Amino acid sequence: MKTVAIIPAGGKGLRFSPRGEKKQFVEVGGAPLIVHTLRAVQASPLVDGIILVVPEEDREWLTERLASYGVEKVKSIVPGGAHRQDSVWAGIRVADEDADILMIHDGARPLITTDIIGNIVMAAAERGAAITAVPVTDTVKLCRPNNWVIRTLPRSEVYLAQTPQAFRRKIIVSAYEAAYGEGFYGTDDASLVERMGVPVYVVAGSYRNVKVTTWQDLPYLRFLMSGT
Repeated sequence: MKTVAIIPAGGKGLRFSPRGEKKQFVEVGGAPLIVHTLRAVQASPLVDGIILVVPEEDREWLTERLASYGVEKVKSIVPGGAHRQDSVWAGIRVADEDADILMIHDGARPLITTDIIGNIVMAAAERGAAITAVPVTDTVKLCRPNNWVIRTLPRSEVYLAQTPQAFRRKIIVSAYEAAYGEGFYGTDDASLVERMGVPVYVVAGSYRNVKVTTWQDLPYLRFLMSGT
């Protein structure tokens, strides 16, 4: 079974910093954030290769430096698109055609573990489509646009989706082709699969598997990485 990981890291940094600093290149623990993510993904023996998707202007810098950081499984570095979905699709299109599983993981989630990667890859191989997710810990309210509560959702049925998400190649390729054919943009990869009527299995994620979105997320990430 061949697994290729697609790592979208093509953001322009607008939510992360008003000055346009790109979160994937912020130094954390002696290396850029994206390097920590790549090291974590390549540590899995189930991942045969990595496709990294970044802004066009950053490809040369990364190509020249990844080896010096001990990142060896990156097979291709491709330019991203205007939206995350476009970036993932750019990675899918260059993935080896003999790949059985395509695993998609956010470049800004550096604390993913080999155990979770192993679980998600095996779940996708057995079931076709799988995501990592964690149960919500707070009460969840469904609200109207004017902020009036409609009802309280059963907390036991609500999960927060994370990455990695993994799929048999044919499933995720068909889902992306259908989405673009109908002009649909989803908030994650699984949403494209769900709309085709394909069931998606949930694998236990981790509350430590945090995603860096804004500058304020960095202190917590550094705390988690310190192991204190």
